[in-house]
Amino acid sequence: MFGFLLGATAMFAAMYSTQAILPQISATFHVSAALSGLSISATIAMVAVGGWIWGSYSDRRGRRRSLIAASALLIPPTVALAVVPNLWVLLVCRGLQGLCMPGLLTVGVPYVTEVYAPRLGGRAMGLYLLALVAGGLIGRIGVAELSTVTGWRGALATLGVLPAAGVLVMSRSLPEVTDSQYSARALHGVLAQLRNPTLWCAAGAGSALLFCFVGVFSYVSYRLEAAPFSLGPATSSFIFVLWIVGAIGPWAGRLSDRIGWDKVALGALVCTGTGVLITVPAVLPTVVLGLVLVATGMFAGVTAVQLGVAQSTTVDRGSASGLYFTSYYLTGALGAFVAGLAWQGAAWLGVALLCAALPLLMALVLASRGRFSVVDCRRR
Repeated sequence: MFGFLLGATAMFAAMYSTQAILPQISATFHVSAALSGLSISATIAMVAVGGWIWGSYSDRRGRRRSLIAASALLIPPTVALAVVPNLWVLLVCRGLQGLCMPGLLTVGVPYVTEVYAPRLGGRAMGLYLLALVAGGLIGRIGVAELSTVTGWRGALATLGVLPAAGVLVMSRSLPEVTDSQYSARALHGVLAQLRNPTLWCAAGAGSALLFCFVGVFSYVSYRLEAAPFSLGPATSSFIFVLWIVGAIGPWAGRLSDRIGWDKVALGALVCTGTGVLITVPAVLPTVVLGLVLVATGMFAGVTAVQLGVAQSTTVDRGSASGLYFTSYYLTGALGAFVAGLAWQGAAWLGVALLCAALPLLMALVLASRGRFSVVDCRRR
């Protein structure tokens, strides 16, 4: 899996690369926290748009071709970040990055299901999520630390090395999917998945987790750099080391195989919502504990719901994955911006209450449905 995991790591390193340096972007361009947060929202929103394109494309033209092409296309807008003169050009480059990413991200779920899951089961999806965690750590901590030496523009552009390496390795190592099934017409496949209740159960749970996760980790740097903590940018960026709990992914995959992805997702939603509320007291140990719970719930839950997406259909898996990630990242884009408004209006208390509400509400929805299978959902 090395080549595939390298490509996934490179993609995710770029996705949230501005998250740890939002205060620096605000200061450079003299804009508010919410406007600097658009550097995340622009990428996530275009991921949501691109998911419709890349998912169907991979069904018909091949997963391998999609993975390699997307990695190659990601390089130019990443390198261009070295010379952005203002916020709006930055947002254009970030949007172009977002359009490329679904060729790796959206396609990754069906690719893992069809190539690696037959041998590794749910653990394969956990390893995929672990690669995304590694990319997230590189994109946040690596960028934050490097920005103290090269400036934030140079730090962002340096990430272009990763997809370039991914293209070289994947072009030599990735196997092609030989048994992918898809509808005769792309539109028919998409419309069929829109009527798939299991898919939308997974999409709702995943979207709630991402909304919370993006909102919390986008604006926790503002909180840690303000009183009473008053930490510097490089120091506060180490909060992203907590992402190491993403190692829970393979275990969450195995647990989902045993008890069902829906039960694992339910527990993850409760864990995430509770963790956000624990961060409210202005005490560093409780903030750290709460963030650990948020990250644990996120990575375990997303492993589970992506298994739910893969299990929801045997046909047009690329389209199903595209629809899932469209919902997932549109909600994430909303979280990055709306949480900024909450920060400006009510500081961290506003962010915490906003970000805890959605996962806890979705937990109630899943609990009210009880355990279900693909067949049960289709029958309903």
